[in-house]
Amino acid sequence: MQYFEDVEVGAIARFGAYAVTREEVVAFAAKYDPQPFHLSDAVAAQTHFGRLSASGWHTCAMVMSMVVENLRANEQAGLGSPGIDELRWVKPVYPGDMLGCETEVLEKRRSEKRPEMGIFRSRMTVRNQDGEVVMTFISTGLVSTRPTVTTTVEAEVEAHPS
Repeated sequence: MQYFEDVEVGAIARFGAYAVTREEVVAFAAKYDPQPFHLSDAVAAQTHFGRLSASGWHTCAMVMSMVVENLRANEQAGLGSPGIDELRWVKPVYPGDMLGCETEVLEKRRSEKRPEMGIFRSRMTVRNQDGEVVMTFISTGLVSTRPTVTTTVEAEVEAHPS
């Protein structure tokens, strides 16, 4: 289990492999971002995308799927996230692309209001199979600090101070 104390500023992690499919691009767009260039090959061909492309929000969802898979494989005492900053869709994501993630821890600090919790910020870089950056953002993560173990003597002293 990784705790706040285990988070190292400057640490880089690479993970994930997400195959983008045409069916998923169209299904996501139909439900959440029904712009024509996410739904129709013919319409998309007449735009600057040149062909059907995934919604940026779909790209975010694909990345979240990879993040959760990585957290399952590398247990962390995570407590969620209050949000992201500086979200950029740098390059279109197309059906047939294979996405992967890279995170770099930028900073960390212990919460002033909740000392049992730490806060860290990371830069997420998402690349396609050619190594091209398709999306970036800065995330803020919340994570538990390592639990302290009190001895029986310490607990007895705390319960019955002199």
